[in-house]
Amino acid sequence: MALTDADVQKQIKHMMAFIEQEANEKVEEIDAKAEEEFNIEKGRLVQTQRVKIMEYYEKKEKQIEQHKKIQMSNLKNQARLKVLKARDDMITDLLSEARQRLAEIAKNPAQYSTLLEGLVLQGFYQLLEPKVTIRCRQQDLEMVQGAVNKNIPIYKQAVKSNIVVKIDQERFLPSEICGGVEVYNDNGKIKVSNTLESRLELMAQQMMPEIRVKLFGPNQNRKFMD
Repeated sequence: MALTDADVQKQIKHMMAFIEQEANEKVEEIDAKAEEEFNIEKGRLVQTQRVKIMEYYEKKEKQIEQHKKIQMSNLKNQARLKVLKARDDMITDLLSEARQRLAEIAKNPAQYSTLLEGLVLQGFYQLLEPKVTIRCRQQDLEMVQGAVNKNIPIYKQAVKSNIVVKIDQERFLPSEICGGVEVYNDNGKIKVSNTLESRLELMAQQMMPEIRVKLFGPNQNRKFMD
């Protein structure tokens, strides 16, 4: 039985409706898949950026913390240096005051004369030379000569050896020093410096650890004490 035009048109419409439905379903499937892929990619990008942001701020936080540590270390070092300078200044003032007091010794003839005798004899013993030359302040010449005369017999008796002593009257020690003597061997290459300043400096070096403990207390950073 042949199809009429109406039947053909009906079948064509039915096929077009089916194709359209298939196309719509395909479009919906593509849209759904695209939406899913978009959400997945969006989530991945968001997570990636979140991680980058967290890493950035974590890095910044570490930099800030490191900067704070460096600043604190610098401040501690500056404070330590100020303390050390203040202590050094105090010791310098202390030694300066001691030098001023040394100058007072020379103003007491009896005390200074006894001191010179000890300094001259010590110079003899340190050199142990048959000939020595002594330099002194010009104003101390008479006292030094007296000290030499007194100590030559003492030295001879102690070391069982003779000694010839010359006082240099051409090159005196500066008059502004506190006092004392310098004792040289015969050729002048060996010197014993027994001026009051040199004795004070030597004593200060030897006693500096004890002086610091007396002034500032024990050093808490030292593990071992002498």
